[in-house]
Amino acid sequence: MKSEILILGATGSIGYAFAENLSSKNIPFTVLVRDTEKANKLFKNNPIIEIIKGDVQDLELLKKISANKKYIFHGINYPYNQWFGNMDSATQKVIEAASLNKAMIIFPGNVYNYGNLSLIKEDSPQNPCTRKGALRVELEKMLSDAALSGKCQVLNVCLPDFWGPNVLNEGVKPIFENALKGKSLPYIVTVDIPHQMVFTKDAAEIMVRLMQKGVEKPYEKYNYGGQIHPTIRGFLNQISRTANAPEKITVHPKWLFSVLGLFMPMMKEVKEMLYLFEGTVILDDTKVRKLFPDFKETPLNEAITETLNWFRNQ
Repeated sequence: MKSEILILGATGSIGYAFAENLSSKNIPFTVLVRDTEKANKLFKNNPIIEIIKGDVQDLELLKKISANKKYIFHGINYPYNQWFGNMDSATQKVIEAASLNKAMIIFPGNVYNYGNLSLIKEDSPQNPCTRKGALRVELEKMLSDAALSGKCQVLNVCLPDFWGPNVLNEGVKPIFENALKGKSLPYIVTVDIPHQMVFTKDAAEIMVRLMQKGVEKPYEKYNYGGQIHPTIRGFLNQISRTANAPEKITVHPKWLFSVLGLFMPMMKEVKEMLYLFEGTVILDDTKVRKLFPDFKETPLNEAITETLNWFRNQ
């Protein structure tokens, strides 16, 4: 079966969910990964998946494997403290590779671009209040400029915080690991305000549907917000109950990140983003929900159970 889709970042959170969605639909695809052992373990030697070892920063290799692709999923992400110099150069190389075949780049966006805006629509003004937010604006401008100049097409799907199988960042992984060990679940700043989060499998379903629909304009943007949890406390307690663990939560205060940031570069970068946890930020996804009125989120209990099982099996 010929693969028309290249996934970059397939062993990461959102790239893995996108790959699993295609796999469940028996759609062949290619992944470029640095760690083939990790990829084989995640994808269980599935015959419809072509695994190529390499780095997105290797432009010649990227161009070689992109030459016959109609779609490139740009799920590349570096640790916060390695964003500058890497996220921008990777995105430029993805654009160059996509331009060979005028391929569609599917790009998972985020809310960093908008600064401290409480309700975000697709056409909301971008006014970042952090360095990383400014870089995200720059990445999206690179993509929109490339699309509008005819080099490629771009589908930008803006997402809030996400969680699910293979989400291994330090905000999510300890929650599910601690629940399985019967320990207190960690969170940051506050757990008593509404917070919007997306289950990665739901985000992947939306992105695959949008990819298959195609774009009407060279650059198209959609928000997908997932579910609004009335409080994170309620969400965390539900995870504990599902894992048969005591309902215990440890909230890490803001000052802790100032202290840790003095000697941990990653914590210094996390500190910059804490504003997103001090208030409620909502992505308005009316546009995509009107497009797919039949779409329904995975029921929360089912999503939590599946995520706990994935972590248990790892």
